[in-house]
Amino acid sequence: MGRASGATAAKVPLRVAVACTPRPGQAVEVEIEVGAGSSALDAIRASGVLERFPEIDISTQSVGLWGRRCALETILREGDRVEIYRPLAVDPKEARRRRANRR
Repeated sequence: MGRASGATAAKVPLRVAVACTPRPGQAVEVEIEVGAGSSALDAIRASGVLERFPEIDISTQSVGLWGRRCALETILREGDRVEIYRPLAVDPKEARRRRANRR
Protein backbone atom coordinates (compact mmCIF):
# COMPACT_ATOMS: atom_id res chain seq x y z
CA MET A 1 0.00 0.00 0.00
CA GLY A 2 1.43 3.44 -0.95
CA ARG A 3 1.53 6.71 0.89
CA ALA A 4 -1.51 8.95 1.03
CA SER A 5 -1.69 11.59 -1.67
CA GLY A 6 -0.93 15.19 -0.73
CA ALA A 7 -4.63 16.10 -0.84
CA THR A 8 -5.55 13.27 1.52
CA ALA A 9 -2.66 13.93 3.91
CA ALA A 10 -3.65 17.60 4.27
CA LYS A 11 -7.08 16.52 5.52
CA VAL A 12 -5.67 14.36 8.31
CA PRO A 13 -5.90 16.39 11.52
CA LEU A 14 -3.00 16.57 13.97
CA ARG A 15 -3.68 17.14 17.64
CA VAL A 16 -1.21 19.66 19.05
CA ALA A 17 -1.04 22.09 21.95
CA VAL A 18 0.00 25.73 22.10
CA ALA A 19 1.34 26.91 25.46
CA CYS A 20 2.38 30.34 26.70
CA THR A 21 2.76 32.44 29.84
CA PRO A 22 1.47 35.83 28.72
CA ARG A 23 2.02 37.34 32.17
CA PRO A 24 3.94 36.23 35.26
CA GLY A 25 1.86 33.68 37.15
CA GLN A 26 -0.49 33.00 34.25
CA ALA A 27 -0.03 29.87 32.15
CA VAL A 28 -2.24 28.97 29.20
CA GLU A 29 -2.33 25.78 27.14
CA VAL A 30 -4.76 25.34 24.26
CA GLU A 31 -5.26 21.98 22.55
CA ILE A 32 -6.19 22.27 18.89
CA GLU A 33 -6.33 20.29 15.66
CA VAL A 34 -4.44 21.47 12.59
CA GLY A 35 -3.98 19.88 9.19
CA ALA A 36 -0.97 17.75 8.35
CA GLY A 37 1.85 19.96 7.10
CA SER A 38 0.93 22.83 9.43
CA SER A 39 3.71 24.93 10.92
CA ALA A 40 4.25 26.20 14.44
CA LEU A 41 2.99 29.59 13.24
CA ASP A 42 -0.17 27.99 11.82
CA ALA A 43 -0.88 26.38 15.21
CA ILE A 44 -0.25 29.60 17.12
CA ARG A 45 -2.67 31.48 14.87
CA ALA A 46 -5.28 28.70 15.07
CA SER A 47 -5.08 28.58 18.88
CA GLY A 48 -6.43 32.11 19.33
CA VAL A 49 -3.77 33.10 21.88
CA LEU A 50 -2.66 36.08 19.79
CA GLU A 51 -6.17 37.54 19.97
CA ARG A 52 -6.64 36.71 23.67
CA PHE A 53 -3.27 38.13 24.70
CA PRO A 54 -2.24 41.12 22.54
CA GLU A 55 0.97 41.46 24.58
CA ILE A 56 2.32 38.36 22.80
CA ASP A 57 4.50 39.44 19.89
CA ILE A 58 5.76 36.42 17.97
CA SER A 59 7.88 38.67 15.77
CA THR A 60 10.15 39.26 18.80
CA GLN A 61 9.44 36.33 21.14
CA SER A 62 11.06 32.93 20.82
CA VAL A 63 9.04 29.83 19.97
CA GLY A 64 9.85 26.21 20.69
CA LEU A 65 8.64 22.61 20.63
CA TRP A 66 8.80 20.76 23.92
CA GLY A 67 11.36 23.15 25.44
CA ARG A 68 13.64 23.41 22.40
CA ARG A 69 13.69 26.55 20.31
CA CYS A 70 12.45 26.21 16.75
CA ALA A 71 11.57 28.37 13.77
CA LEU A 72 7.99 29.48 13.18
CA GLU A 73 8.12 27.52 9.91
CA THR A 74 8.82 24.20 11.65
CA ILE A 75 6.34 21.56 10.48
CA LEU A 76 4.42 19.93 13.32
CA ARG A 77 3.81 16.29 14.14
CA GLU A 78 1.03 14.62 16.10
CA GLY A 79 1.25 15.47 19.81
CA ASP A 80 3.67 18.39 19.48
CA ARG A 81 3.55 21.18 22.06
CA VAL A 82 4.30 24.62 20.62
CA GLU A 83 5.57 27.01 23.29
CA ILE A 84 5.78 30.80 23.11
CA TYR A 85 8.49 32.12 25.42
CA ARG A 86 8.29 35.46 27.23
CA PRO A 87 11.39 37.64 27.21
CA LEU A 88 13.40 37.42 30.42
CA ALA A 89 12.72 40.28 32.84
CA VAL A 90 16.20 39.96 34.37
CA ASP A 91 19.37 38.43 32.99
CA PRO A 92 19.91 35.06 34.77
CA LYS A 93 23.47 36.00 35.76
CA GLU A 94 22.26 39.26 37.29
CA ALA A 95 19.50 37.42 39.19
CA ARG A 96 22.04 34.99 40.70
CA ARG A 97 24.31 37.90 41.64
CA ARG A 98 21.44 39.67 43.41
CA ARG A 99 20.47 36.51 45.32
CA ALA A 100 24.09 35.97 46.39
CA ASN A 101 24.36 39.57 47.62
CA ARG A 102 21.23 39.15 49.76
CA ARG A 103 22.72 36.16 51.60
